[in-house]
Amino acid sequence: MEERIITAHLMMEDQAAEYSLRPRYLAEYIGQPQVKENLKIYIEAAKMRREPLDHVLLYGPPGLGKTTLAHIIANELGVHIRATSGPAIERAGDLAAILTNLQENDVLFIDEIHRLHRTVEEVLYPAMEDFVLDFVIGKGPGARSVRLDLPRFTLIGATTRAGLLSAPLRDRFGVVCRLDYYDEEDLTHIVTRSADILGVEVVGEAAREIARRSRGTPRVANRLLRRVRDVVQVRGDGVITPEAAREALDRIQVDSLGLDSIDHKLLRAMILHYRGGPVGLDTIAASIGEESQTVEDVYEPYLLQIGFLQRTPRGRVVTEAAYRHLNLPLPGKPEEHGGDET
Repeated sequence: MEERIITAHLMMEDQAAEYSLRPRYLAEYIGQPQVKENLKIYIEAAKMRREPLDHVLLYGPPGLGKTTLAHIIANELGVHIRATSGPAIERAGDLAAILTNLQENDVLFIDEIHRLHRTVEEVLYPAMEDFVLDFVIGKGPGARSVRLDLPRFTLIGATTRAGLLSAPLRDRFGVVCRLDYYDEEDLTHIVTRSADILGVEVVGEAAREIARRSRGTPRVANRLLRRVRDVVQVRGDGVITPEAAREALDRIQVDSLGLDSIDHKLLRAMILHYRGGPVGLDTIAASIGEESQTVEDVYEPYLLQIGFLQRTPRGRVVTEAAYRHLNLPLPGKPEEHGGDET
């Protein structure tokens, strides 16, 4: 799969930059007002009772700030955070080693928690509920169960696929927060804040121009800001004006709605070859040289979100809004193509 500048998934170049741009406290965190207000109340209550915060589940699309929120929660509580991910915990012993090294009231953050192995997950249940680890030592008739007390801690789980969490694990989270895509106003504030931290001057509506093309995602907004900064420093005077922002974003083929060349390729293939659909998923994938799973998981979600694609029982259909955006004439009566819908 081709690497895209507008992908919401973490890229190698994002890691150091995101750390420096990441807010550290709720007062600095922009957007998600309902989530922020609820967390503020829960954190204050936990601090007043001098107890660990209830276990927290953060879910939503990638790039919206789940990892950032986990670190903010730890900072607000004034405790240490230990970060890991579901795929990194391969055995129950790995989880036991992490849990036994936590201090009282610490935060354990598990990213991609939906990818935990089932045997690891079962060890987590008593740890979350009773702050204990249950081990079986030995085999056969001589086997015995040993219970090890753990320090009280807060587990924060993050996932982009909440539906893949098992019911027993999901039910053990006392605080469940869904993060939604950001609106243009919040993204404009994020771009402005990031520009101040990066030491680059943004004037006029330049921040809004970048925000408008960021697909509702702060990670994309910060990445586009860095690319625009590169262009104005090399080709301009180092100041990001609205005109400079538009020129730089057009140069990297990100249009006014945040669509890139692959989005255009997908939509045009459906329109020019199949009259806009209905088209089966496998047919779309073959026409642009990608796998069906990649189309469904990576390319489709944003096009569905902005109303450029529709899913129907017979396949995907391009909407009138997409035709208008691409300046293409609307077709006559559609025909059905590639009825291999999954």
